[in-house]
Amino acid sequence: MNTQPLKGFRDFLPKEAAKRKWLRDKLAAICESWGFSPLETPTLEPLEIFTGAIGEDEKLFFKFKDQGNRDVALRYDQTVPTCRVIAEYQNTLTFPFKRYQIQPAFRAEKPQKGRYREFTQVDADIFGVKTPDADAETIALSLDIYKQLGFPRALVRINSRSLFGDMPYEAIVSIDKIKKIGDDGVLAEMEKKGIPLEKAKEYVSYVKNLKPNEELTFILDYLKNYGFPDDWYVFDPTIARSFSYSMGPIWEVEIPDVGALSVLGGERYDGLVEKLAGRDIGGTGFGLGFDRTLEAADTLGLTPNIAATSQLLVTIFSPETRAWSQQIAKQLREANCSVDLYPTSDKLEKQLKYADRKGIPYVIIAGPEEVAKNVVKLKNMETKEQEELTVDAIVDKLTAAS
Repeated sequence: MNTQPLKGFRDFLPKEAAKRKWLRDKLAAICESWGFSPLETPTLEPLEIFTGAIGEDEKLFFKFKDQGNRDVALRYDQTVPTCRVIAEYQNTLTFPFKRYQIQPAFRAEKPQKGRYREFTQVDADIFGVKTPDADAETIALSLDIYKQLGFPRALVRINSRSLFGDMPYEAIVSIDKIKKIGDDGVLAEMEKKGIPLEKAKEYVSYVKNLKPNEELTFILDYLKNYGFPDDWYVFDPTIARSFSYSMGPIWEVEIPDVGALSVLGGERYDGLVEKLAGRDIGGTGFGLGFDRTLEAADTLGLTPNIAATSQLLVTIFSPETRAWSQQIAKQLREANCSVDLYPTSDKLEKQLKYADRKGIPYVIIAGPEEVAKNVVKLKNMETKEQEELTVDAIVDKLTAAS
């Protein structure tokens, strides 16, 4: 049997999983500090809610018929399902509704570096506000996330789909790739889509000469009022976003110190909300690339050295001392220590080797002599030094060290 994960899917062993947990917890805390509430939606959705909402990337849907012969799809993104939630609960939610969501999304991508078929997406959105105040607030959150994670600089490039006027969607999608494939690449792609070369050149020239409109000027001033440095935000007329539901302000965040890596994208999408909810409620927000953000943080040395392990291993000296070891582990856990109780009374040497291989810094040894004196031996696995202490003294020692 082949035990490798499917192509485009990944296993995360404890060390990597601990790092991902760190980032997930940080992102949740930052979003909540800005007044956004958590939301979760099902992994499987009716295919019809995604159909006609995404654009040319609908070919990437993981779709199939379920046992009830219904057309379903794995969660492609989190924006569309949240609009479904708005439609379903619009009479019970409190508006403005500010939500964040951290869940996996699924796309039938061609697997390559940085692109997976299952990946964690982080969204934050504001529903119920149709003015640029909401766009500006979510863009500000976009930047503050990277500021609080310790990035020396993040750059948000801002534009508005309203500036593109009646330009066809096919042309907009091509222009969105201009930084990757250049002007000639964009023109060639437009021609393949049936757009005459002269018209394609006209579109590119038009976009490059765009100027900020009133709503974009408001957003740029909003970011300035929050105190973000001037080199953290800029108007960029070539930002187009490829989602068909994008409208109004659109933005992307990149990390200049990591090769201008794109890590976040956002837009206003009032029409999508209205399509599902039947009401002109308004919605705006972003999707943050979890893997890319973690990769950038790693590259810049911002991820902490997280030990995916316990502070202490409590050994079991013999079957007769098992209950004593259990009580020690219980007492330490109640004092908020992370404790691994070795499951059997194997030879002490084997238990110490286990702690060493897992990188557990301290081991508690409690034999009959220690039990009689109501103390334990605390062994420092790095220095190999041992000292005889009460459990309370161990708690004080670890608390002082943290």
